[in-house]
Amino acid sequence: MTDEIVTVNGEARPVAGRTVGWLVDDLGLSPGGRGVAVALDGDVVRRDDWPSVVLRAGQRVEVLSAIQGG
Repeated sequence: MTDEIVTVNGEARPVAGRTVGWLVDDLGLSPGGRGVAVALDGDVVRRDDWPSVVLRAGQRVEVLSAIQGG
């Protein structure tokens, strides 16, 4: 159903109506968002706002996770 589609990291996903916080959790990223950044239509979403920002159909979301290495 195209009216539920949000593009997440370049992939179409039926997550419209869910929150940014839900999406971060669904992607299996760090609890509390430590080391994670989210941009919604090119604008960074503050971590404190993740629980209240609802995804809408047609939006583009980029979720980035810092990876430690050496």
